[in-house]
Amino acid sequence: MKITFWGAARQVTGSMYLLELANNYRILVDCGTNMRRDLEEEEEQKTFFPFDPSTLNLVLLTHAHIDHSGSIPILYRDGYEGQVLCTSPTYDLTRLLLLDAAHLNQKRLTRATGDSNKKKKRMARIEKKGDIYLDKQVDDSLENFVPISFNQKFQLQEGIWVTFIPAGHLLGAAHIILEITENGETKTIGFSGDLGRKNYPLHSEPFPVPQVDYLVCESTYGARLHEDTRSPEEALADVIRRTCINIPGRLIIPAFSVGRTQALLFTLNRLYSEQGFKPIRVFSDSPLAHSTTKVYERNIRFLNQEARDFKEKHGRLFDFKNLTFVESEKASRAISNHNEPCIIISASGMVSGGRVEQHVAANIGNPYCTILLVGYAAEDTLGWRLLNGQSTLRIKDEEHAVQAKIEKIDVFSGHGDQNDLLNFVKMQSSQKLKRIFLIHGEEKSMQTFSNLLNEEGYANVEIPLKGQSYDL
Repeated sequence: MKITFWGAARQVTGSMYLLELANNYRILVDCGTNMRRDLEEEEEQKTFFPFDPSTLNLVLLTHAHIDHSGSIPILYRDGYEGQVLCTSPTYDLTRLLLLDAAHLNQKRLTRATGDSNKKKKRMARIEKKGDIYLDKQVDDSLENFVPISFNQKFQLQEGIWVTFIPAGHLLGAAHIILEITENGETKTIGFSGDLGRKNYPLHSEPFPVPQVDYLVCESTYGARLHEDTRSPEEALADVIRRTCINIPGRLIIPAFSVGRTQALLFTLNRLYSEQGFKPIRVFSDSPLAHSTTKVYERNIRFLNQEARDFKEKHGRLFDFKNLTFVESEKASRAISNHNEPCIIISASGMVSGGRVEQHVAANIGNPYCTILLVGYAAEDTLGWRLLNGQSTLRIKDEEHAVQAKIEKIDVFSGHGDQNDLLNFVKMQSSQKLKRIFLIHGEEKSMQTFSNLLNEEGYANVEIPLKGQSYDL
């Protein structure tokens, strides 16, 4: 049996791991969008995938986020004919995310269509990159998704079993455990997916995983601890009081449409419904977030007890007085004309594309505006530049002086921190665990976490390069 790391190797995005068995059965775990795929890589790689998708037998999907699911339609476009196994909430969320990506791809094609040299160059780059898919390819892939229940062993074929265990990171997110018997010997392999954290709004806490022989573990926060020890309600209430109540200001919260926005809306609902917090106009400006919120409402049984109790008592997880879901781009632009204190929650979370860019551009020069970062921002994104205190920002070819206040809280980060990751690994006996592979993290974070694991007695820790293979 051999595992090859084709994504999220010494970087965060593009999760993709190929497992090849002795009988030539081939399993791909995750198939995510690589946000850092560059021209140099495209030149070296003549086809989109470094393997032939038609030779795959099965795809297993840990959760819906686009860096884990975003390239699945390209698999089918390039010859894959098998199934994708995931939990039912993951299917619902993945459907929305892939259709949204297809919509953005159509916009890319439209902007690149024409006879000008600029448009021809843009189209040539799109064709070379090879990452375009549209609604048809999404529909083709979704027809092959098969929902799997949590915590039930499912036989893939003789000698191969899979179990999906709640990971807590996102609605439907799972750790994946594979149990494989070859030549009379059984080996177990665990894939962490993205690890959630305790006491997070809406999401269940990560379930314990059984002892495995090999562990593929994410390390996004391998070198960091969550700084804010307050509850989400306390942290958010403090910011709102200072930015919208004590002064008549405006609060802009860049937040990912899937997971983060729902946690924010639920927390606001709790403040208004249970703590007598003064209602302030809230704009949720993301059609994708609106659709995702409906998926959360439908899948209440997968959420934590706190959310289920709230729903039973109040009837709605997210709807509250003064909340407006903004659909059209015209309505989004009109928010700038709202003169009373308000909260704007809009995607993307890193201020990298999406409607939030226009809100930041329109308010960055307003000293009565606060921009609140609530999650991880990759290097060189607008969110990263805001957090690093740049005095000016270039947004869509215009230079803006930064007059707005910039703040950050990490209570809404959906990733477990270094302690959470360490506790996850320590469920495994250091004597029985044959090897740990660290993935889905910046290289510095991986090395820090690797050193910590060594100190804890875990000797066989690997940090794979992209394309590196290991015999198991």
